[in-house]
Order: sequence, then C-alpha cells, then structure tokens
Amino acid sequence: MCGLAGVILGKKRRRAEEREHLAWLFTRLLVLSESRGPHATGVAWLNRDGEHRLFKRPVSAGQFVIDKAFHEVVAGIDNRTTVLLGHTRWRTRGDERVNRNNHPIRAGDVIGTHNGTIYNADYLFRRFKLRRFAEVDSELLFRLAARAARSGRMDVEWFKERLRRCRGQMTAVLVSRLDPETILVLKGNKPLELRTHRKHRAVLYASDPAFLDAVLAEERGWRELSVPSMSMIVFRHEVLTEFSRESLEFIVQEKRGKAP
Repeated sequence: MCGLAGVILGKKRRRAEEREHLAWLFTRLLVLSESRGPHATGVAWLNRDGEHRLFKRPVSAGQFVIDKAFHEVVAGIDNRTTVLLGHTRWRTRGDERVNRNNHPIRAGDVIGTHNGTIYNADYLFRRFKLRRFAEVDSELLFRLAARAARSGRMDVEWFKERLRRCRGQMTAVLVSRLDPETILVLKGNKPLELRTHRKHRAVLYASDPAFLDAVLAEERGWRELSVPSMSMIVFRHEVLTEFSRESLEFIVQEKRGKAP
C-alpha cells in the first residue's frame, strides 16, 4: 500500500498566489497520504520544455514537508509546469534507505509514481531486455513507458500492449521528459480519486477520497472526475478538459502466489 498525490496542470497564466495555493493543497494531500506509506516520501515536477526537479527521502511525509529542500522544489513551479507528482511509500521490496528505490522513479526520460506490485517484473525485465537500476518492481512500468516514448510523443498503444503482460496490482501516474505535455493516469486495481477545477484548470488526485474531501472541505469549484477502475486517462496540458479514456488491461492478481 502506497499513497499517490498530485496536481495535473492545464495551460494557464496563473498569478503567484494561485500557484502557491495549489502547492499548499498538494502539501496537505501529501501529509495526509503518510498513513498509506510512512517509510519514504518524494515529489517531482516537469515543465513543458522537459526541465524537471525530483526530491525524495526515506522519511515520513510529515518530516519531508518541513525540509528546506522540499520548499525549494515546490517554489520552482511556474506557468510552464505540467504536473506535480507526490508519493508516500510503504516498503515491500527494496530498502528505502537506498533512495533509488523510492518514488517518484526516473527511468530514462520517464518519471512516475506507482501503487501496487508487479509480481512478474523480474521476468519482464529480462523478456524486454530493459535496463534496471533499482530493486523495486515499479521501475518496470516506467522503463516500458520510456521505451514507448523513445521517438518523442508517447506511443500509448505500444505501451498498453506491453502492460497486458504485467501481473499484479497497478495504479500509476507518469510523464515523459520528451513529451511533458502528456500525462498518463493508470487506474487499475488500486484506488485513485480525482477532482477537477475549471477556473484553476487543474486536477488534484489522491489514493483516498477522504484526503481530498478533507483538503477541499472549504474550497469551492472542485468537482469529482469519475474514473472507473481498469482505465487509462491521457491528459493534455494544452486543453486539460479534453482528456481521453481507454481501457487498461493487465493480469489482475491481488496476492502473491500462483498466477490466475
């Protein structure tokens, strides 16, 4: 069990106050998500030109957000930013003291966060001859996405075809530095809730709807964005509301053991 939290940003000229407010909402979501993963916390953002920042540490979210480096990273968000990714990790495989095992994970030009376990990741790394630098199975998803984006724009159909070979649990958010205006949300058999705001041109997401309800209790204009399980949502920074939804297919396996 891990916690995903983040903000997907549409194209808009935002005043500094609005950017700071969205960052504040994100920070609160991240702290609430600590209950889903106390062992490590991380954040990353990307801009339209592929510039990015990534910061993660083997500490709880409560400790993480008081780190000066966290505030420096969040302060770097501007009107070019397309997405702000957050993750709170519950350690399963891979020592959290080895920071490359923590999320967000950068695999080539792809940066992403994942909640779940891919039980056949070791086999698929060998099968597709993918480079590997961490112990965690999550890296597989982002290595496949990086290969799907080698020519620039994300080849969603190629990526979907490879995901069908994965076995386990999967919900993830990812983006490529080669195509930073395309943000993929994979909602598989792990929870993820989204809220959208027309004026802010933004989407907030978290693994637990209670976190969003708590953070947005006194906010106006946020509406639920209903996404069924086993869906892939493709958001475009240029026009955030004109997203596409496709089916997400993989071999669902809720517990380690014999494959279904």
